[in-house]
Amino acid sequence: MRAIHLPRTREERRYRRHLRVRKKVTGTPERPRLVVFRSIKHVYAQLVDDDKGATLLGVSDDSEGLVLDGKGKVARAKATGKLLAARATAFTRPW
Repeated sequence: MRAIHLPRTREERRYRRHLRVRKKVTGTPERPRLVVFRSIKHVYAQLVDDDKGATLLGVSDDSEGLVLDGKGKVARAKATGKLLAARATAFTRPW
């Protein structure tokens, strides 16, 4: 059977995808959920504990300590992921 109201805009389709994924994926204190948001200009990444409902760690491509290996958005995204991994492993389980 066909849905009555199909999502029309890009935002509505993104929100539907978000809800579909969030039904299945949850973050725990032992294994936090990784959230990545990519806008046209920037990349943001967070580690989230859904039990507490808190963001444990967040970085973006304009954060302090970002080391770029090249030019462009791909290099900024890779550097953001490396910075998030370095900061996450630097802690001895703060969550």
